[in-house]
Amino acid sequence: MKNTRRTFLASSLTLAAGTAVTMAAPVHTEKAKYPLVHHVFFWLKNPGSVADRDKIIAGLKTLRKIEAIKELRIGIVANTEKRDVVDQSWAVSELMFFENEKDQASYQTHPIHQQFIKDCSALWDKVVVYDAIDV
Repeated sequence: MKNTRRTFLASSLTLAAGTAVTMAAPVHTEKAKYPLVHHVFFWLKNPGSVADRDKIIAGLKTLRKIEAIKELRIGIVANTEKRDVVDQSWAVSELMFFENEKDQASYQTHPIHQQFIKDCSALWDKVVVYDAIDV
C-alpha cells in the first residue's frame, strides 16, 4: 500500500508542478490584430459637469462610424485604489486601435473626427494623447 501511496503522491506532485509552471509562464506568440494604439485623455473645463462629460462621450461614440478605427473604447475614471502612480485627474478617455499609421493618419483628417472636435472642443480644458505601436 505504501508503494501505491508513494506513486500516487509523486504523480500528483509532478502534475501540480507542471501545471504551476504552465500557468506562471504563458507563452504569447500571437501578433497583435491591430498593433497601433491611440489613447486620448480629456480634462473638462467644468470638471464636475456630468452634462459636459456626457456630451464628450456622445461625440466620441460618433467616431465609431470611421472605418479606419478597428476598435474604440470610451471610458471614465474608475473608482480604483488611490496610489501615487495612478492619475485620476482626467474625465473621459478614448482608446482606439488601428491596423497601421496610415489608417491613424486618415482618422485625424476624417470629417467625422473634425466634426467631433468642432462640437466638443469647447468642453475640454486639456487633451493628452499617447500613441503606441506593438513591439
